[in-house]
Amino acid sequence: MRAEITQKEQGYEARFERTLPFESEQVWAMLADNEKLNQWFSELEITDLRKGGSLAFDMGNGNSDSLEIVDFEEGKVLAFNWWDDEVRFEVSPVNQGTKLKLVESIRNITPQTAKDLAGWHVCLDVIESLLKGEEIDRNAEWEKEYTEYKRLLDSMTIDFA
Repeated sequence: MRAEITQKEQGYEARFERTLPFESEQVWAMLADNEKLNQWFSELEITDLRKGGSLAFDMGNGNSDSLEIVDFEEGKVLAFNWWDDEVRFEVSPVNQGTKLKLVESIRNITPQTAKDLAGWHVCLDVIESLLKGEEIDRNAEWEKEYTEYKRLLDSMTIDFA
């Protein structure tokens, strides 16, 4: 399911929600355990898992950026700065497994935004496929989702910042 994108008083919000047929602990481990995190987002590493802690984003050129963890509740919430924006994961048990919510608070829509949204979309697909023991073609899925998110943002007639 694609993100629901809404305009807020200041900026935008992209909300992804998935119900996964797995225990909350398994889903949380995909977010908070570096070994599992590396399987679906190899450029990201948790360096200090707490509110006020940080993640390192490998820029691929021998450098990394530090992203501050702005909210954290063990087993439930992991939110961090995503440069000018914020990404928030929430994990909660439901009758059929676990609800995984990802909300990106977007200050300004830029040409990078569709790429990021496609990336988060595919990340959630990969998390689910890893938990199921399946594989997906990440590049093909990203290309498909990028086209759709770009079309969606273009249809919103947003002036890029």
